[in-house]
Amino acid sequence: MTSASNDAQSDTFDLKGFRGKLPQPPVFPTKLEERDYLNDALKAPVRQDCFWVNPFGLHFKLIQPSDLLLVDHKGEIQDASGQKNGPFRILNTAAFMIHAAIHTKRPDVLCAAHSHSIYGKAFSIPSRRIPVRSTTCAPYPATMCCTSSTTVSSSTRLRAALAAALGTKKAAILQNHGLLVATSSIEATVHFYIALERACQVQLLANTAAAAHGGKTVHINPTQAAVTGRGIGSRGAGWFTGNTEFMVLEREEGVAFKSSA
Repeated sequence: MTSASNDAQSDTFDLKGFRGKLPQPPVFPTKLEERDYLNDALKAPVRQDCFWVNPFGLHFKLIQPSDLLLVDHKGEIQDASGQKNGPFRILNTAAFMIHAAIHTKRPDVLCAAHSHSIYGKAFSIPSRRIPVRSTTCAPYPATMCCTSSTTVSSSTRLRAALAAALGTKKAAILQNHGLLVATSSIEATVHFYIALERACQVQLLANTAAAAHGGKTVHINPTQAAVTGRGIGSRGAGWFTGNTEFMVLEREEGVAFKSSA
C-alpha cells in the first residue's frame, strides 16, 4: 500500500474567489446536542468507543436513522432495546473491519464512506494513481492507491496497513475494490466521495478519448493542483459543498436534514 506525503487538512474554506459570508459548520456546546444532529459509518459523539454503521441487507435508499447499528470496536451491536437480532439487524463484518480500523487510527474522523461504485471500482483495477486534473483538485493530494492481491478487509494485517496508508488523508482508492473517504463531517464525506467517483469517471473517459485519437491526456502542474486543493479540498469546503446534496434530497424526498459539524 502506498500513499502520497501526508498534508494537514484545513477545516476552513478559502474565501479567495468568493464574495459574501459563507456559512460555517455548526459548533455544539455538548456531545448530547451533537448526537441529536448525527443520527455510511458514523462515530457516536457520546460513546467514543462506538460508531454507527448501516445494516446488511437493507438498500441504501431505504435506510433511515433508526436502522443504523451502533457497534463497539469488537463488533458487538449496542442496542438499548436488547433486540440484537431480527430483520436488518445484521452487521457486515467486512465493512465493520474497515471502519473500525479507520476510527481506531483516526480519532478526527467522524464519518467514513466506502462503496463499490462503478467508476471508482473500474478505475481501481489497473495499478496506477489517479492523475491530477481540474476534476481531481478537490481530493488532491488526498488520493492514494492501496494495492493488495487479497480483499483489503480479509485480515488484521491488511486492515492495519489500510489505516496506516490512509494516514491523514481523506480519500483512498482500493485496488480491485472501490473508494474510501473519511472526513470530520457527514457533508464533507458525501461531497468528496462524489467528487472522487466523478474524477474516476472523467479519467476513464479521457483515457478512452485520448487512445482513440492517438494522443495523451494533459496533467495539471502539481503546484497549481496543491494551491487549488487547499481551497476546494479543505474540510470546510467539503462541508459547504456537501450541504447542496442534502438540499436536493430535501426537495426530492420532502424531509429535512440537519447538518453535522
